[in-house]
Amino acid sequence: MKYPMDMRERIGTALKDAMRSKDAARLSTLRLINAAIKDKDIALRGEGGEGVVADTDLLAILGRMVKQRQESARAYEEGGRLELAEKELAEITVIEEFLPRQLSDEETSAAIDTAIAEIGAASIRDMGKVMAALKTKYTGQMDFGAVGPMVKARLG
Repeated sequence: MKYPMDMRERIGTALKDAMRSKDAARLSTLRLINAAIKDKDIALRGEGGEGVVADTDLLAILGRMVKQRQESARAYEEGGRLELAEKELAEITVIEEFLPRQLSDEETSAAIDTAIAEIGAASIRDMGKVMAALKTKYTGQMDFGAVGPMVKARLG
């Protein structure tokens, strides 16, 4: 099994740099990332696993953190709490440093077409297989909430 020390080391280094530069906002976000990873490590140990989050799970954790903050920022903006919305958006910027580049709309569309062709998906019943293939290959690089309807439209 490939251990995600590369990503953990990057986060650890960024954490130390934020401490040295006394960047409180960045430090706070990096600590939240570390806490989320440790929570998942502990959960895996409880399930009898090795207790080390895999790369794909790490990317999924970071992706969820971004999505949560986007939703919070939207809610704060609607509620007129712009300073809180700005804080959420600043956290997103820090978290996204550790995510791979997001695929463009054209790249996402091509990835969906490729996955459908590779699996031989012919109907909506194959949607789960297509989504699983995309998640395996593109976790952290595309928004699967938006991809689901695209896959459904192509298979439906």
